Amino acid sequence: MKQIHINPFLLTGYESSEYFCDRKTETEKLINALYNGRNITLTSPRRMGKTGLIHHVFNSLVGDRDVVCFYVDIYHTNSLSDFVKLLANTVMGSVDTKSQKIITKIFSFFKSIRPALVADSMSGIPKLTVEFAPSKTEESLKEIFDYLSQSGKKCFIAIDEFQQITNYAEKGVEALLRSYVQQLGNVHFIFSGSQKHIMERLFTSASRPFYQSAQMMHLMEIDKKEYQKFAVKLFAKANKIIHSDIFDMIYDRVNGHTWYVQMMLNRLFSLACNEYDISTAEMTLNEIIMENEATYQTYCKLITEKQLSLLKAIAAENIISQPTSNVFIDRYKLGAASSIKTALTSLLNKELVFENNGNYRVYDCFFSIWLSKINT
Repeated sequence: MKQIHINPFLLTGYESSEYFCDRKTETEKLINALYNGRNITLTSPRRMGKTGLIHHVFNSLVGDRDVVCFYVDIYHTNSLSDFVKLLANTVMGSVDTKSQKIITKIFSFFKSIRPALVADSMSGIPKLTVEFAPSKTEESLKEIFDYLSQSGKKCFIAIDEFQQITNYAEKGVEALLRSYVQQLGNVHFIFSGSQKHIMERLFTSASRPFYQSAQMMHLMEIDKKEYQKFAVKLFAKANKIIHSDIFDMIYDRVNGHTWYVQMMLNRLFSLACNEYDISTAEMTLNEIIMENEATYQTYCKLITEKQLSLLKAIAAENIISQPTSNVFIDRYKLGAASSIKTALTSLLNKELVFENNGNYRVYDCFFSIWLSKINT
């Protein structure tokens, strides 16, 4: 029987350092900040690898018995109440049947939160969930932070998609969270977000409660040479060969954007061959794009003609630093600069385009390639 190799190019989740590429400098920087009492604001476009980096950092700290780490993704929360419930469930975590002391401690500590011990439907292992009255949301939040404060541990909490708090209906959420964060001596935070412009307003605007409360860190592409060594090594473990020109083509076509590089490597690795050429890589890329063509066509129908014209123009350039320049506007016959500004703002808000250091790109690398193809 032919040996089946597990695909090492992960597209979701975190397994171990074996399947995690580089980020040594970023890992050290995050660990140094947390251990030295500094909160971190971590930004990057989606799918660049923020979440994987956070889990890699937390995995690196597993051996320290004085540290406990929590990861909370608040992207799907719509209110402070949602946030508090998610945080409470994360902090309390799961316990086994032998942890009666822990259960008793939790039940006695919280006053506004009602912990409930239920059996996991899959494993049967008891798991703590929480309930609380919406009217006691702020009180519950204080109890959670008090619980962490008296734990005797260094507590590191990563709150992913932190910019979501700006969409909550409740007033004063930023100020409320900031008032607790600044009082916690043993609890430190990674505030992670994919909407850079909102995250920067939260942490660099003098009028906002979180002003200068965290060390700023922006996640860039993984170095091409390091990524290439990582890919070659994992292919070689399965007796497969990926040459440098193939990897360069993949990396360059998707601008080094982590998830898209991983997707290409994942798909190539899955092919029933041991060596690859440029035509195979191009065919694989085209297959991925064609699989998503219906979605891309839907994107185009959901925006105005002016926005679509601008989107196509940005895709054709790949990267554009001056989208309102006369040269760019004239080349693609885009019309008045004022209307381009309006269209660009809309595309940024819809997350079809992102900005990084003054440069604009189409957010989805495969969508960008598709747009550039229909232009020709």
